Amino acid sequence: MSVYTSVGEAELAAWLTRYSIGQLKSLKGIAAGITNTNYFVDTTHGRYVLTLFEVLALDELPYYLELMSHLARHGVACPAPIADSTDSYASLLAGKPACVVTCLTGSEVGAPSAAQCQAVGEMLAAMHEAGNTFPKRMDNPRGPGWWSATAAGLYGEMDAADAASLHEEVAFQERYRFAHLPTGVVHADLFRDNVLLDGERVAGFIDFYYACNDVLLYDVAIALNDWARGEDGLIDDDKARALLAGYQSVRPLTGDERAAWPSMLRAAGLRFWVSRLLDLYRPQEGEMTYTKDPKVFQKVVEAHRARSDFWL
Repeated sequence: MSVYTSVGEAELAAWLTRYSIGQLKSLKGIAAGITNTNYFVDTTHGRYVLTLFEVLALDELPYYLELMSHLARHGVACPAPIADSTDSYASLLAGKPACVVTCLTGSEVGAPSAAQCQAVGEMLAAMHEAGNTFPKRMDNPRGPGWWSATAAGLYGEMDAADAASLHEEVAFQERYRFAHLPTGVVHADLFRDNVLLDGERVAGFIDFYYACNDVLLYDVAIALNDWARGEDGLIDDDKARALLAGYQSVRPLTGDERAAWPSMLRAAGLRFWVSRLLDLYRPQEGEMTYTKDPKVFQKVVEAHRARSDFWL
């Protein structure tokens, strides 16, 4: 169970007095989650989700929580943070920054259908459109500078052939610049485990704590590389086309974005290839890391290199 910080009922009940969400009935740890501690909290008013932040500091949270509130107000399916009596979204609980958000329906889907991929693409575009009026800004801490510098420190740990492939991709990406493409708020981690689905309907995007401002096309590529990826690690054409059709039904891609799409797919794959290598070779003591096989995204990048059709 991914509960890293324990909270007792009496402690939580006292903390909840600052909120107008009823009296505590029960709390239950949520097994899902990599970075933070999450609980279902049932009160006399309904069910909520309590998050305790294991890495982010209290003064780092306003961007993420205010973004979620903004998106929810604009019709994007995502948890809405609850403000306390001081109009704050977060405060300390059990020594950790904590917040309460609305609890969404739906569940994760391990093997999405093309229709579900289309719904995800449509909601992602709606999120990008709603983000246009969000006033705060957060630069991407894991952009091209990060992956180039991080990869340079990992080559010596890797198999020679894998290191050569990674070096080839870093060198390829260093020849590309995407500053001319449309930018805005991106989720930056819209994997299957960060979306709740109710049948073919998106019930909610969750885990916005990698959100930032970056190239919108990068967000689309991150989503497609996971949502359309089959068990063999290759991209399923029908799911890829469905996700892109859903996205473009709300926000059509520009000519510049379409031209950049093949290299952006590789860039999105590279970002997670490098981060998973980092977790594998440089695990940080006291931090929760996502240690799935880095070869998953190595295979994605190498498959994109060999393609000529990119579903547009």
